[in-house]
This record gives sequence, C-alpha cells and structure tokens, in this order.
Amino acid sequence: MTGTAETTTTLSTTSTPSAAPAAAPDSTGIRSLMASFPSGVSVVTALGADSAPRGMTCSSLASVALDPATLVVCLRTAGPTLRAALDSGHFALNLLHEEARTVSDLFASGSTDRFAHAEWRLPLGAAGPHLTEAALAVADCTVVHAVEVGDHTAVFGRVTRVTHTDGRSPLLYGRRRYARWSAAASAPAPEARPAPAPALPAPALTVSSPLEGEARVGS
Repeated sequence: MTGTAETTTTLSTTSTPSAAPAAAPDSTGIRSLMASFPSGVSVVTALGADSAPRGMTCSSLASVALDPATLVVCLRTAGPTLRAALDSGHFALNLLHEEARTVSDLFASGSTDRFAHAEWRLPLGAAGPHLTEAALAVADCTVVHAVEVGDHTAVFGRVTRVTHTDGRSPLLYGRRRYARWSAAASAPAPEARPAPAPALPAPALTVSSPLEGEARVGS
C-alpha cells in the first residue's frame, strides 16, 4: 500500500500600511473656522458669592428647547463669570444692540472693573445684572446643567423671564469684526437671474438596414 504525502501550502499576506490619521486642528484652526460663522453678540452676567457682579462677552450660545424654554451658553472654565453662575445657580443673557460695540469690547477685555464702565441694574427677581443701555433683550435663566469641555463649560439655563427694550437692531460679529444688522438687512437683494433654458435631448440616431425599403427577391 502506497501512502500519499500531504502537502500544506502557506499563503503569506502582506498588509498595506494605512495612511496616517490627519492631525487634529489646533486652536488657531478652530478660531478661523468659527470666524466664518457670523453670530449675534451677548454678555452673560451673574452675581458672585460676594454679591459682586461678574460678566463676560459671549458669542457661543444657542437655543436648546422651546418647551421648556432652555438655552446654552459656553463660558470660560477658569473665569469668574462661570463660577458666579454655578455658585448662584442663575445667570442673565444680555443680547447687545448694534450701538454697543464698546460694551462688547469691555466685557471681552481683562478689565476687573467692567461694571464701573457700563450702566446696569438688578431688577427684582433678575438672575443677573441687566445691561440697560447696551442690551436689546435680556433672558433671565436658572442653571439646570453644566458640562465642562476643555477650556470652556457649556451651561444650560432654563429661561424664567425675557425682557425686551426699545426694538433696536442686534450687533453682529464675524470674520473678527463687527457689523450692524440694520445695514445687512437694508442691503439690496441680489438680482434674480433667469433660469437657464432646459437642455434639448440629442436627436436619436437611426440606422437603416441595407435592404430596408427594397423588394425582396424570392428564391
């Protein structure tokens, strides 16, 4: 009896090295990205544990829900405004009108006496100082949640009251400069261009048989 030798073949596979992942953008790249997204300008205010007013300019905000009315503001984690909002459990969102550029710059600066150079008051039941001469609307909020993400903290606030002023237009900011809503809204709309005529379909190509239309001869 003759045995049959079994041969085992081993296939070698060569893996192709994957491309290196793209490097995450640095803070400069993120700033450049967000500069291309114009928004309104606000100042978030709160009272500290010592009852002293705190505030900072903020353009990172959004509406979260309409029912219950909730919004979110992103505040510098190491800043006194965040600490005041979390300690007190309240903050006020002051939306600035288009004449309030100096107030925006003031609360974005490192000045420690910002409220000495801005007109404000604290109405009964207010969640934080109202910037009476700079705000076109103020939302008083109760803190319901906070999430720390790196150098900023997202603070979610339940809106308890909204106060409107004399109906001024909002201040805008984008591409590292201010703009007026009234100027943007009054700009003429671009002229409507006529819609291009629909393209006509190409004519069908007909190929005739050599015997088409001719009498056939029977065999």
